[in-house]
Amino acid sequence: MKDTKYLEIIKAPVITEKSQAALSEGKYTFKVDPKANKIEIKQAIEKIFNVKVTSIRTINVVPKKRRVGRYTGLTNRSKKAIVTLAEGQTIDLG
Repeated sequence: MKDTKYLEIIKAPVITEKSQAALSEGKYTFKVDPKANKIEIKQAIEKIFNVKVTSIRTINVVPKKRRVGRYTGLTNRSKKAIVTLAEGQTIDLG
């Protein structure tokens, strides 16, 4: 059984044209918990998907201003992680 702590760190895969192009290089993009650090993200990916992670790059996504009628606000902040796997390893996102 997978530990729920790891499932709380990894929110969802990011499926965009740019992230799909990076799959050929063994790089996978995930939306992660904003409080998680690289070590926690690495442990979560290795436990959930049973793969070997070689490097991780994280990106803090800044909230954008949005407006609905006369009310203004901000979108939620988030964090993305670009995970590079060892040679020959893959993750099935489908």
